[in-house]
Amino acid sequence: MILNLDKTFSPYGNENEIAFEQFTFSGGEPHIKITSDLTTVTKVIITHRVKSFNDMGLLLVAVNALRNMDVTHIELFIPYFPGARQDRIMTNGEALTVKVYANLINNLGLNKITVFDPHSDVTPALLNNCKVINNFKFIEQVTEILKNDNLLLISPDAGALKKIYKLAEYLEKYEIIECSKSRNIKTRQLSGFKVYTDDLKGKDCLIVDDICDGGRTFLGLAKALKAKNAGKLYLAVSHGIFSKGVNQLEKEFEIIFTTNSFPSTIIDESVMNFPLSMIGEKS
Repeated sequence: MILNLDKTFSPYGNENEIAFEQFTFSGGEPHIKITSDLTTVTKVIITHRVKSFNDMGLLLVAVNALRNMDVTHIELFIPYFPGARQDRIMTNGEALTVKVYANLINNLGLNKITVFDPHSDVTPALLNNCKVINNFKFIEQVTEILKNDNLLLISPDAGALKKIYKLAEYLEKYEIIECSKSRNIKTRQLSGFKVYTDDLKGKDCLIVDDICDGGRTFLGLAKALKAKNAGKLYLAVSHGIFSKGVNQLEKEFEIIFTTNSFPSTIIDESVMNFPLSMIGEKS
């Protein structure tokens, strides 16, 4: 049985879907009532997209409700793992946010937790019984659309290098161009974008990364790539938050590719959104 807590997100389909009602108490607390008969059900897969602590709260009470109905085997598919970018403490006084969320979920005692293209190895290291779905199939579908064997894969920074080399090994045909940027730890401002090649010779470039939030990294990198004689620019991000919209991004990129892992409300002809049902696999 499948419990899709976000009713607009059903990566495993709607067959055998568990019905439920949810509401928020006046004090702000999420509540759930499962209305399906689970008398003979022992295994449930929960899918959820967490954008806020209330979303996390709904997950916590949902697991409790299932336990109260004697469901013994519970799995979770949470494609965008919240807090994953805050996976190290850079300055005194910061929280290790990814560990906070991981501890909450670990305390649920789930049988399997599946995440899609986590920001770093820290997330699966912190989660118990974690399975990672990488971005290989997603990017493979992107390259099939672009149909360009001379396409360059662009690594936006040092943090993306490990993953993009594994991706290139899987795809077996694309050259990697390494890039870097500088970030002021206190102000979080970005600067000093560098592309480590002298001339891109007019070749089209696909930047591959896990998250696009405000997009400053990709706007800065686009200018640096064009200064090195890049051809057409494309952007592929597994988790499209797009907190600043895509108006500036679409001025630099021909197409922006993403998935429905994050509940973004962006609808734009320059954005191509892949359902995760096309990319992942059922637990």
